[in-house]
Order: sequence, then structure tokens, then C-alpha cells
Amino acid sequence: MKQTLLAKLLPTAQQAQALSETMKAFNEACNSISETAFEQRTVNKIKLQKLIYREIRQKYGLSAQLTIRAISKVAEAYKRDINVKPSFRNDGAIVYDQRILSWKGIDRVSILTMKGRELISVKFGVYQEEKLKRVRGQADLIVKDGVFYLGVVVDVPEPPVNDVKEWLGVDLGVINIAVDSDGKVWSGNRLNGVRSRHARFRAKLQSIGSKSAHRLLKKRSRGEKSFAKDVNHCISKLLVAEAKDTCRGVALEGLKGICSRITVKKAQRCTQHSWSFK
Repeated sequence: MKQTLLAKLLPTAQQAQALSETMKAFNEACNSISETAFEQRTVNKIKLQKLIYREIRQKYGLSAQLTIRAISKVAEAYKRDINVKPSFRNDGAIVYDQRILSWKGIDRVSILTMKGRELISVKFGVYQEEKLKRVRGQADLIVKDGVFYLGVVVDVPEPPVNDVKEWLGVDLGVINIAVDSDGKVWSGNRLNGVRSRHARFRAKLQSIGSKSAHRLLKKRSRGEKSFAKDVNHCISKLLVAEAKDTCRGVALEGLKGICSRITVKKAQRCTQHSWSFK
């Protein structure tokens, strides 16, 4: 079974600049490739490579393998819908394979940039350290709030599958985040209260519109999401532990596409689309 772990990079100032420049050039190349693919009505990687490979290398200064990875990224993006031309942010992810990224021990990684190979330190926890010994395949270079991470694919053993005869049913909702078939209720009052306060605070800062207000909005942009993620994680762990202790499976209702299946009033849209039904 494949699993993706995030490993934090600890580059120097010069290395961080090199990574930023590489990401910018890579995604600008992706936008150029996307334009050509849309005009030529082809998303085949081999055909695109023949059409644009040399031009991209000369124009953006990418290495041979980074150019190939850019073409592959565009081809993958078009698989969603060939009639919609994708665009890429300057800080979009770069997919690194074994030719342009290699591990030097467990705490350092050699990664190709526009300025050549850079040997960068990696920081991770004990849980990640054990699993990073089984690194497989590609890794994604991503940046969040100025911090660089590697999304590393690792091999983990398949969990044992147990035959169960009874099931713990779980109903998901907005007022109550979860209610199981044993009658236990996990209320959403606290989470909904936090979301309401965040919404009022965002509206207040947006109405001010000053530079400091925008900085504060950016600083707090992931606060609500992180809090909701932690609450949902704690509830899911308790549900799994309860099912495991009683040798039961967990049965969830199918809510795929629920946001597109139902309509609500304008005042309720924020609540509806904030519901963590996934």
C-alpha cells in the first residue's frame, strides 16, 4: 500500500531562493506547454514532447528531466477535462523522480534546481522517520506559507482485513458532527461557534481593506481549517477505537456529491459548504 508523507525541508536562504526560482520557471513552462496543447488539441505526452521540448528547454532554462516532468504534469492536468485549459500558479508543485532527486541518508536530500544540485537538510518526526526508510517512486516539492515540503511516497504494509459480522453505523451532520448507532453523539456546537466567529472576523477585516488587515487575513487563513481538521480527527479516532474494541466494522452513509445534489438559501451556503462530510 502506498502512503504520502510530508517531510519539511530546511534550506539555507540561497537554497530557498534557488527552489523558488525553479518552481517559478517550471510552472511558467507548464503554462506555455498547456497553451500549445490546447491550440494543437493534443495531450499525448509523446506528441507534446516532439512539439515543444527544445523550445521549453531554451526558453525557460530547465534541465532535460525537469522539462519532461513539466510535460507530464500538463498531460495529467488535461485528463480532468480536455476542453478546459489548465493554468498553473508560480508556486505550484514540482514532481521529482529518482533522476533529479535522491536521498543522502535519512536526513538529507539532493535535489535539482536551476542552479544545479542542492543538498538540503530534512526535518521529520519519529513516526515519519520509520516510514521514510521505505521511500518509493516520486516526490512532490510543495511550498506552504514560504515553507518547503516534500510529499514523499512510501510503501507501508497492508493492514490485516478482519471479517466482521456486526457494524457500527455512523450518521454525519452539521448540528451533530457524528452520531453512532450506539447512541453516542459528537456535537458540532463548538466547531460551528468557531466557524461563526471566524466568518464575522473575516468580514470585518475585509471591510477595512487595509494592508495590515490583509496581512492578518493571510496569517489566520488556515486557522479555522486546522481546528476543524483536529476536531474531526479526534472524533474519527474515537469511532475507530470503539469499533475495534467491539470487533465491528464502521458503516458510513454515502454522501458523495451531496453539495451538488441539494440547494439551500444564500444565508446557509457557507454552513453547507463548510460541512466536513468527507
